[in-house]
Amino acid sequence: MGLPEIVVTEDDYRDLCALLEGAPAASQLAVDRLDLEIARARIVPTESVAADVVTMGATVRVEELVTDTRRVVTLVYPGDADADAGRISVLSPLGSALIGLRAGQIIEWAVPGRPRSRYRVAAVLAQPVRARRDAV
Repeated sequence: MGLPEIVVTEDDYRDLCALLEGAPAASQLAVDRLDLEIARARIVPTESVAADVVTMGATVRVEELVTDTRRVVTLVYPGDADADAGRISVLSPLGSALIGLRAGQIIEWAVPGRPRSRYRVAAVLAQPVRARRDAV
């Protein structure tokens, strides 16, 4: 299975590049994984991103297709992560897999210590960019 096309906003791209530059060496595997993802992304103007794209701060319903498990998560920066509250870091394996995907897309992704998994974005429930745009 090939990697699906991903879309990243200009604002998220800028912030993620800064995150990668300042990340500690101890998290090099996570940094490399996210770097590969954003390097292949199509960068779009923040204000024109589609409502069904997983952006930073987006809340999504995701399905793990191998185990048939579902969960709702919000994609956040590492300092805001709280797994118990459903806030996952973009540097986590699932976080770096989700960034830029659209609702309905599937990605096969390796999680350290576990067999490869297949994740499907079932829905983008909330997206900060969309919320700001709708408020104007």
